[in-house]
Amino acid sequence: MARIRPFRTDDVDGLYDVCVKTADVGRDATGMLEDDRLWGDLFAVPYAVQDPDLCWIVESDDGRVIGYVVATDDTDAFAAWFRDAWWPSRVVRYRRSGAAEPTAQDRFLTYGDRMAPRGSAVVREYPAHLHIDLLPETQGQGLGRRLIDTLLAELGRRGVAGLHLGMNADNAAAGAFYERLGFELLSSGAGSTEYGIRIPAA
Repeated sequence: MARIRPFRTDDVDGLYDVCVKTADVGRDATGMLEDDRLWGDLFAVPYAVQDPDLCWIVESDDGRVIGYVVATDDTDAFAAWFRDAWWPSRVVRYRRSGAAEPTAQDRFLTYGDRMAPRGSAVVREYPAHLHIDLLPETQGQGLGRRLIDTLLAELGRRGVAGLHLGMNADNAAAGAFYERLGFELLSSGAGSTEYGIRIPAA
C-alpha cells in the first residue's frame, strides 16, 4: 500500500522522474524535450529546494517515489527567488535550438526566463500555489485528495489565505478532480486554466 510522507533530500531524483512521466497532460513526456530534466527544474524540484516543508511524497511499497505535491506559500516571493537564484544556476544546462521556429524545449526555456512576480489579483487573493503529480499506479487510492488535504492543513497553520494552481486547459479530468475538492474556476488565459480555494485559518 502506497504511503504519504514528508519530502527527504534523497527524493530529488524521484521528483524528476515523476515530473517527466506525467508532464504530457498526465502522460509520459519522456523524449518530448531534448533534456527530460527540464520538466523537473521548472515544475517540481525548485519548490522542494525552496520550501521542503511544503513537499510531500507518495512512496510505493518498494520505496519508489510515485507521486508528490510541491508548493509555495508566497507565489511572488517564490517567483523572485526562481528568477534570481534558481534559474541562473539551472538554465546553463540546457541548449537552445536557435531555430526560427522554436522547439518545445525553446518554449519551456522561455517560460523559465520569464518567471517573475505577477502582483496579480489572483496571487493577492490566493498567494500559495502547487504542483501535484501522480503516476498511473497510484490511481483509485484517494492519494491525490490526501496530498491536497495535507498541504491545505499546513498552509492553514501558516495563516495562508488561499491557494491557486494552473493547469493545461485540455486536462478535463484534473479540472473535475479539483472541483470535487472545492476549488473554484478562476479567470484564465488562452490554453490554461486556473483554480483557487480559500483556506480557513487553523
